[in-house]
Amino acid sequence: MIRFLQTPGPIKKFVLGGILVIISLAMLVYLIPSSGNQSFGNPNSHIVAQVNGENITSDEVHQTAQQAAQQDAARYGEAASKIMPFLMAQETQRAVEQLITRQALLTEAHRMGLRVTPEEVRDELQHGRYAAYFFPGGDFIGQQEYEMRLQQANLTPAKFESSVGDDIILSKLQALVSGTATVSETEIHDQFLKQNSKVKFDYAVLKQDDIKKGLHPTDQELKAFYDSHKASYANSIPEKRKVKYAVVDYNKAEAGVHISEADLRDYYDQHRDQYRQPEQVKVSHILIKTPLPGPDGKVDGKGVAEAQQRAEDLLKQVKDGANFEDLAKKYSEDPGSAKNGGSLGWIGRGQTVPEFEKVAFSLPKGQISGVVKSSYGFHIIRVDDKHDAELKPLDQVKSEIEPVLKRQQAQQIAQNEAQKILNQARTQGIDAAAAAEGVPVITSDFFSRKDVLPGLGPAQQFMDAVFMESDKAQPDMASSSQGVVVFQLLAIQPPSTPSFDEIRSRVEEEFMNERSSVLLSQKTQELSDRAKAEHDLKRAAKELGAAMKTSDYVLPDGQVPDIGSMTGQASVAFTMKPGEISGPIMSGGSGAVLELIDHQQPSEADFAAKRDEIRDQLLQSKQQEIFELFISNLRDQMEKSGKIKINQEELKALTRTGTEEGM
Repeated sequence: MIRFLQTPGPIKKFVLGGILVIISLAMLVYLIPSSGNQSFGNPNSHIVAQVNGENITSDEVHQTAQQAAQQDAARYGEAASKIMPFLMAQETQRAVEQLITRQALLTEAHRMGLRVTPEEVRDELQHGRYAAYFFPGGDFIGQQEYEMRLQQANLTPAKFESSVGDDIILSKLQALVSGTATVSETEIHDQFLKQNSKVKFDYAVLKQDDIKKGLHPTDQELKAFYDSHKASYANSIPEKRKVKYAVVDYNKAEAGVHISEADLRDYYDQHRDQYRQPEQVKVSHILIKTPLPGPDGKVDGKGVAEAQQRAEDLLKQVKDGANFEDLAKKYSEDPGSAKNGGSLGWIGRGQTVPEFEKVAFSLPKGQISGVVKSSYGFHIIRVDDKHDAELKPLDQVKSEIEPVLKRQQAQQIAQNEAQKILNQARTQGIDAAAAAEGVPVITSDFFSRKDVLPGLGPAQQFMDAVFMESDKAQPDMASSSQGVVVFQLLAIQPPSTPSFDEIRSRVEEEFMNERSSVLLSQKTQELSDRAKAEHDLKRAAKELGAAMKTSDYVLPDGQVPDIGSMTGQASVAFTMKPGEISGPIMSGGSGAVLELIDHQQPSEADFAAKRDEIRDQLLQSKQQEIFELFISNLRDQMEKSGKIKINQEELKALTRTGTEEGM
């Protein structure tokens, strides 16, 4: 066990940031020990892959995938259970790739001689993303508490600290590889023009809805359309089922639940981490950027000195009583915060560069720093407010805990009562079993999966269970948002194909949509051809009944009514000359033809103001591209040389298991 968290000594800070997801896999996933004595290729070995002799196990893959799938599923609410099998299958494949790539990068980093020191790991724990957890308020929680928290996550200090060290090594590798990226002045200027040029144009618009109004299809046309599209109507009337069911309601069960003080205390003690408030500061700053390294890797010393002098001048103005917000809005070169008077809002540890963080968290509330240098430039920092790290007391969170415990106990009570009804229903019938417990029984009409039945609310699990049930099956049980449901399948109505008469209105709507879309495309092409031949868009528009409009000056990422985003087909306007007429531009239910009025170039003064921001954007993009290419080449080389081996049988088995578990 490494005991260095309280060791004094100089800290060599390594900045973590901008790392791809493969570098920052959740620590609780990839630290599961693998069994080194299992043979690769044995279907029972549970080794999914080997990277340079290092095993990647099914446990690692499964837990990585499960964690990612659960995070994804949280966005879907009630629908989560339905799509969980798909998410698990998807995330299992992704987890394998991530874990292989991570190990491949570590192998290459070690080959290149990259190492990490205990001091660097200690500094990352104390000042990086784990600081609020292990060093709240800057003070270590103590070795015993540290080990206990790791033990709760099935980790040892050695394993955890090793994983943190791996992250630092991978960060060093990325910095080394992507550090070769450079951006030329020509590239910066071209990107500036691309982002800031404006165009203004006349445009003629045709609407699909207008064309549709003129369509009056005959029955013969509609029947022909129905026959030609019959495959799309096959079994379009969904399967329906009829059930008899009884709902053991959660709310009724909850009404009889009493939560004791001991219950509250037990839950609180088991979920303390949920109620920890990390240390935060509310800060504002003024940033004066320093020049980036040139193509030769050197930084312009004169430019750095000038930036520092500008920052010193602004600090003097602040100390002399100038308004901080006004100076930030006028002079700060951080565009995101400048417009807000320099405010960055509330930040926690690990969210900013180390030099900035150290000052921001050490200043008292209301104080303003001196000039602080970071990798971005020179900052003047003001601390507007502070929240110390703390564990919220039980009295403060009782109102949050009590409803959770009530619902948990109510669900268990409902589950037990429903199980009792189910057991009796399988011998006595559902009516008698439910009546014995005072629960009403409802007999449904035929319904589809998308319908909502009385007393159930959203009930995806119930619907899944009903539609998986076989004919003449025994009573069964499933959950809904309102309670636990005991049900008996009564009848099945299979899917069917509707006749023309049954869906005539649908056929007519689809016919008109398809026909009007074709006519819109043809008519817009004719509009463009006429306008170009006559050198007159307005005349062509009048002849074909198109509406004439004129745009404002619009940027490449702008929007224009009836045309939509200028990043789509309308982007052709930025390549045109004044007076030139475009081809057809289709956007949703509209077709348009443009005639350029003016192409307005931004000023060099604008370029000077935005140059650094664009340079940073381009540089970050290039760094990302370089590192992604490095990863791709590394994987390719290691696969060709046999250093990466994938156990396809184990992978298939794992994918099947994940899919079944998701169900």
